[in-house]
Formats: sequence, structure tokens, C-alpha cells
Amino acid sequence: TSPLAWLRTRFYYLLIRLYFDQEFSVEEFTRGARQAFSVVSKLLSQRKLDLLDELVSAEVLQVLKEKLSLLPDNHRDALAADIDAIMYTTEGDVRIYYDDDGRKFVSILMRFWYLNGANLPDEVPGETKVFQIVFGDESMKEKRHLLTANYEFQREFTEGAKPDWTITRIEHPRLLE
Repeated sequence: TSPLAWLRTRFYYLLIRLYFDQEFSVEEFTRGARQAFSVVSKLLSQRKLDLLDELVSAEVLQVLKEKLSLLPDNHRDALAADIDAIMYTTEGDVRIYYDDDGRKFVSILMRFWYLNGANLPDEVPGETKVFQIVFGDESMKEKRHLLTANYEFQREFTEGAKPDWTITRIEHPRLLE
């Protein structure tokens, strides 16, 4: 992250605390986003989209239904991220905006890097083979891939709106296209 982007993000977090939610904590949001990412990615991998109604927007669910039906099993397996396999998390873009009806929204894009042992071909572009773990003898190698995902979380801060964050964008580059 560039210093300017980092500063911009921190400024937006300050605005969120000042004008929308005085109890907002970047650390707490990040913990919740990591947990949500792990749960949602596992449910996507298992094609249990009916369990995502409260977590993911209806528009994203519709797109996911179409994409998952065409996805090979090894790519579907690679979507799943155990919370302990998340190696790095960072904020992407933070936006504060109002719609035409005067409703207030905050949107935070989170980027995740996670290890996954799915049986992906070595020539999958956009992912990086990190290492091979050898257990016992040389014939028992376990391959791990470092994969990325972008999840955008949105919350409406209009008075009377539910205080829930909803996932409004899900991207697993080179896997879920």
C-alpha cells in the first residue's frame, strides 16, 4: 500500500468514527471481515448459497449461482479459506457515499491472501506456488498455493437501518471469473 493510500484510508476511518459510528474499530472490523471471508468462502466452495442470504447481497448471490455452476471442482475447492490459512489481510478502498434518497453508506474493500491445498495446475495464472511441504519421505509432498480474494463490505448508516455489514462484491481472481 502506498503511503498516500494508507493516509486516505485512515482519514476515512476517522470520518466513520466522527459521523457514523463512534465505536468503529479498524481492528474489530478486520477481525470480523476475516471471519466472514472464511465462512463465505467455505460455503461457496460447498455450493451452499442458500446459507449466504444474510451475509451476501442478492445481486452478488445471483452472479455467484451462475459462475459456480460452471466452475471445475478443483477451482471450487480452491475458494475455501480456513481462518488459520489467511496469511495477510489489508484494506483496499474505503468509500462513504449517499444515494439519491439520502441514505448513507460506507463501503470497505478487503484483500485477503490465503494458503490452499487444492489440486490446481501449476500454470494457473495469478496465483503463486509458495512451497511444498515434505512429510516423511520425498514421495509425500503436499503442495500449497497462495491465492488472493477481494471482498467488499457495505453497511447502511441511515437512521433505522439494520447495523449489519453485507458483502457486495466477491472476487477470487483466476478462480471465479
